[in-house]
Amino acid sequence: MTNEPILEGRELLQLYAARTGPTQALRGVDVRVTGGRVSAITGPSGSGKSTLLAVLALRERPAGGELRHRGRLVSSLSRRELQRLRRNEIGWVAQRPSHSLFPQLDARGQILQMARLRGVRVDADAALAEVELTSRAAARPDALSGGEQQRLAVAAAGVGAPALLIADEPTAELDDTSAALVLGMLRARAAEGSAVVMATHDARAMDAADTVLRMRHGVLSGAHESGQTHTANLDGLGRLQLPEEALTLFPDGRVIVTVVDGHVELHTPSSVAKDLAP
Repeated sequence: MTNEPILEGRELLQLYAARTGPTQALRGVDVRVTGGRVSAITGPSGSGKSTLLAVLALRERPAGGELRHRGRLVSSLSRRELQRLRRNEIGWVAQRPSHSLFPQLDARGQILQMARLRGVRVDADAALAEVELTSRAAARPDALSGGEQQRLAVAAAGVGAPALLIADEPTAELDDTSAALVLGMLRARAAEGSAVVMATHDARAMDAADTVLRMRHGVLSGAHESGQTHTANLDGLGRLQLPEEALTLFPDGRVIVTVVDGHVELHTPSSVAKDLAP
């Protein structure tokens, strides 16, 4: 399995129009997406999770920075090339699963249609069985429960183990049984080589991920690998976001940084002043 990234973003910036002027949804995000791994992006509402997913899924062009797909600049791709990439290589599960499904097709038809679009062969019955929807093969989305729609949307997006499988809150409002089916399917696609990226608030999804990326205010504030210590992200300009629990140590928002014996120490101005007092 290759370690070469499918997608690599440097200093990604995304802007949205607002009444008060342009709002920065992403502010200098560096990200690397590699096949065979499950990555979870977490953070509070409004932190930029869904925006980053849309950029990685090539549904939005970033306003700034550099995004490469297999080494090629995405900004150099034509609209037709982007459409072909999205169809052939990217599975997308929207936050509302009905937005990822064809309303006129039954569950079996959803799987077969995705296989036709991607030009792959698929056992539709096996794909439905993987998410326990065999008995609902003839049901259209409007006849399915929310949980069934979610499981079907993930199954359809994963047809043919696409290079990228991107899901926005895939386990939201699912019970433990349905969540386990969805996460099991995502892990199975990763085992087949897909790079799986999901935005989530769900601890179950974070536990199933190989890498967890934490976002706050449009930047990646930290990351950790499965079973490893949490780390904070240091961007190309030397900016560091402290974890939220550390912010209370610096109530006035000021910090003194010193390098001592090969490590970095952070102090409040008041503590340094106290140490210097006669």
